[in-house]
Amino acid sequence: MLKKSIALFILSYALLFSHSSAQQNENQKDNLERPFVLGKIFELKSDVLGEKRIINVYLPDGYNPSDTIHYPVIYLLDGSADEDFIHIAGLMQFCNFPWVKTMPPSILIGIANVDRKRDFTYPTRIEKDKKDFPTTGESAKFISFIEKELQPFVGTHLKTNSDKTIIGQSLGGLLATEILFKKPDLFNRYIIVSPSLWWDSESLLSLPLYPGTVSPEVKKQIYIAVGNEGEIMVSDAKKLVEKLSSPENKNMEVSYEYMGNEDHASILHEAVYRAFIKLYTKKENK
Repeated sequence: MLKKSIALFILSYALLFSHSSAQQNENQKDNLERPFVLGKIFELKSDVLGEKRIINVYLPDGYNPSDTIHYPVIYLLDGSADEDFIHIAGLMQFCNFPWVKTMPPSILIGIANVDRKRDFTYPTRIEKDKKDFPTTGESAKFISFIEKELQPFVGTHLKTNSDKTIIGQSLGGLLATEILFKKPDLFNRYIIVSPSLWWDSESLLSLPLYPGTVSPEVKKQIYIAVGNEGEIMVSDAKKLVEKLSSPENKNMEVSYEYMGNEDHASILHEAVYRAFIKLYTKKENK
């Protein structure tokens, strides 16, 4: 009987020790390993595009949905997690540090891609491009998606103000330029990097700016950058700057930088950082 009691005691102690050890290991795991959350992910059903779209969101430090502060919004084309979203969010965090304070705290909206060649290009007359890229030419739908679905969705679900910026590079820069020409009031700041204005034999550059643009007292700030990317890319960027800087466009404040040490693959990060510095005034930084 005594031996049986001792055996039961030892078994009970072993089970208790085992449970305690497992709990301790679980607590250690909880303490050492947990997800690193950068922002939010929304899935937006688009009737315009006829598909669901992933929207990645970075919120500034101190963002609180219950307070009265409303924030500027930056819309990022090529905004997938494995594209430009993470490093642009990092730039915004850096620029918001109190010891840097290059720009006001802002919300980042990264539009994840499904088919960028389809969404970022208008129809082309070049037969080779039609053959090589058969899905191209649907930018009008994508612009309508931004205007009629995405911006209202963001305004409804997040604490935003009227300050809206778009960032686009390459074909994304082509789309940002098309918006500037055809729907300029969708954004008041445009960051256009290495725009593929060669598309459809540079036909976009021959269009007039949309006549219904905002009144002259409402400034549009436009930053254009191009790197060491070949004669056509540099020449087209300069043509865009010249067109936007004409005297009749009094409401457009245009900045241009040629970044000869960067190429098409490396330019975006540095260009966006410089754009943040140029586009936000000292008054806003105080």
